[in-house]
Amino acid sequence: MTQKTKALGLLPFLALAASPAFAASGAVDDKFKWMTFMVFGAIIAVTAYITYWAAKQTHTTAEFYAAGRTVTGVQNGWAIAGDYLSAASFLGIAGLISLYGYDGFMYSVGWLVAYITVLLVIAEPCRNIGKYTLGDVLAFRNQPKAAKTVAALSTITVSTFYLTAQMVGGGVLIKTLIGIEYEVSVMVVGVLMISYVVFGGMKATTWVQIVKAVLLVTASILLVLFTWGKYGFSLPGFLQAVVDNPGVQKQVAKLVGDAASTMSPQELGQRFLEPGLFLKNPIDQISLGMALVLGTAGMPHILMRFFTVPTAQAARKSVIWAMAIIGGFYVLTLFLGMGSAINVGSDKIASIDKGGNMAGPLLAQFVGGGADSYLGNLFLAFVAAVAFATIVAVVAGLVLAAASAMAHDIYVGVIRGEHASPREQVMAARIASLVVGVMAVIVGIAAKGQNVAHLVALAFAVAASSNLPAVFLTLYWKRCNTGGIVLGMIVGAASAIALVMVSPNMTYPLQVKAAQEKVIKAQDDKLVKLNADLVAAADPTAQQKVKDGIAAAEKAKKGAQDAITNLGGATTSMVGLEKPLFELKNPGLISIPLGFLCVIIGSLLYRDRRALEMWDELYVRQNTGIHAEAASAH
Repeated sequence: MTQKTKALGLLPFLALAASPAFAASGAVDDKFKWMTFMVFGAIIAVTAYITYWAAKQTHTTAEFYAAGRTVTGVQNGWAIAGDYLSAASFLGIAGLISLYGYDGFMYSVGWLVAYITVLLVIAEPCRNIGKYTLGDVLAFRNQPKAAKTVAALSTITVSTFYLTAQMVGGGVLIKTLIGIEYEVSVMVVGVLMISYVVFGGMKATTWVQIVKAVLLVTASILLVLFTWGKYGFSLPGFLQAVVDNPGVQKQVAKLVGDAASTMSPQELGQRFLEPGLFLKNPIDQISLGMALVLGTAGMPHILMRFFTVPTAQAARKSVIWAMAIIGGFYVLTLFLGMGSAINVGSDKIASIDKGGNMAGPLLAQFVGGGADSYLGNLFLAFVAAVAFATIVAVVAGLVLAAASAMAHDIYVGVIRGEHASPREQVMAARIASLVVGVMAVIVGIAAKGQNVAHLVALAFAVAASSNLPAVFLTLYWKRCNTGGIVLGMIVGAASAIALVMVSPNMTYPLQVKAAQEKVIKAQDDKLVKLNADLVAAADPTAQQKVKDGIAAAEKAKKGAQDAITNLGGATTSMVGLEKPLFELKNPGLISIPLGFLCVIIGSLLYRDRRALEMWDELYVRQNTGIHAEAASAH
C-alpha cells in the first residue's frame, strides 16, 4: 500500500468520529452542532492534505527527523509557536485570568521570558552541533552510547508526562466543548497525530503546527478586537471596566473571604488586578518561575525544531519570530481572560469547568451574539476547532520527540552502533512513532477522570532539572564529561519526580475529606437560611430567586458528597502519605540546582579523555556552524 493510500485511508474514520452521532452534549446547542462539525471537518481535511503532501517528500532519515533542514527561519518561528502554544496556553491561562486576575497572567510572563533563555544559550549551538535529537548534542563530546541512553530516557520521560496531560486535557476539553465522548476524543486526537508523524514525519508536523499557530493567533486577535473595541482600544478604560464590574467584585469577595467585609466595591475590583489571589506562596512562585523559564530550554520537542533550519542565522531568526508570535499571543491572553470575566462572568465559566478552561470559547460565543445566535455559535465552533488543532499539533511534536529518542538514539545509536542503513532508520522511526502514538492513546483513555494537571509542571521541572544542566554545561564548560551528564540527568529527573510525588499536587484523602465536610456543613447552613427565606418570600420573583439558590446549594452539597464517596476507604496518597512531605507544588527550586550540582560533581570525579579532546572542535562548531550541514547529511 502506498503512503498516499494509507494517508487518505484515514479519512473515513475521521469523518465518522466527527459525525453528530458521536456528540451527546456540550457547550454548543444541538441545533448548532452542524456548524461545529463543518469547521472541524475543514481543519481535518487541510491537515490530511498536508500529511499526504509531506508523505510524498519524506524518504530519508534527515527528511523524517528534520524536514531535510529546508524549513526557513520564519516558517520555523511559526512552527515553534504552534509547538509551544498548547491548550494550556490558549484555554488554561485565559481561564486562570478570568477567575484570578493578575496571577493568571504570571504564567504568560513566565513562558514568554523562557524564550530569551532559548535564544541566548540553546538555539544556535544545538543546531550547529546536533543532527536530530537531544542525544546527538550530548553525544558529540561525551561517550555516545551512555549519553544517548540517558538522553533518550529523559526525553521519553518528559514527553510521556506532557503527552499524558495533553491527551487527557484534550479528551475532557473536546467533550466539554462539543459533546464528543471522552474515549472517542482521545482516539481521534491519537489517529490524527499518528498519521502526521508516521506518514509525514517532521515536514507534516511542521506545517500542521504552522497552520495551527496561524489559526490560534487569528482567533485570539478577533476575540480581542471584539472585546476591547467597545472600550475604544483604551487600556485604562478596559481595566477600569474590569474594576467596576459587579461580577468581578463578587468573585474577589469570594476569594478573599472575610477580608471582603472591610473592602469597598472599588477596592474589591482593584484587588483583581493585583497579585495573591491564586499564587499565594512567594517561594512557590519562584520555584514555578524557574521551572517555566528554564524548562522550556530543555523540552525535547522544542529542541528538535532547531535541527530543521539550514543555517545558524535561520535558527536565530526562528527564535526571534517565535518570541514575537508567542509574546504577542500572551499579551492577548490578558484581554481574553479579563474580557471573559466581565462579559461571561466567573460563575458561568466555573459552572461549566471549575478550572476556567471554557472562558475563551464562552467569550467567543458572547461576542458573536450569545448562546442562541448563529454567529455566536459559529465563532464558538471556530474556537473549539482551533483548540482541537492546538492539542493535535502539540501531541504530534511530542510523539515525534519520543519516537526519535527510541529509534534514533536507542535503536540506531546504542543497539546498532550507528550502522543501520538509511532505509532501516526511517522504518525504525515510523515503527517507533506508531508505538508511541498507540501507547499515548491507551494511557490517555486509562487516565480518564484522573487529576493530571501536575504532569505539565512535572514535565517542565524534569526538563529544567535533567536536560538543561546537561546541555548547558556540555556546551559551555570544558570539564563537563560523560560522568557528569549521566549523574546529573538521572539525579535531576529522579529528584523532580520524587519531590512531586510527595508534594501538595498529589491527592491526600484525609485532607480532601476534611475540606469536603466543611463544604457540606456550609451548604447545610445555607439551606436552612434559604428555606426560611422561601417561606418568607412574598412574590413569585423572590420565591424563584430563593429556589435557584436552594438548587445551587444542593448541587454543591451533592458534589462534595460525591467527592467523599469517590475516595472510598482510602486514607493515604498513592505513595502512602497522609499529608505532603514537601510543601512546594513545583520542585524546581530544589531539583534544578541539584541537577546542575550533580553534573559538576560527576564531571570532577570522572575522567573522560574524549570529552576534553573534543572540546575545541565543539567550541568552534557551536559558534560557527562549520560542518553542521555535513553532519545532517550523514
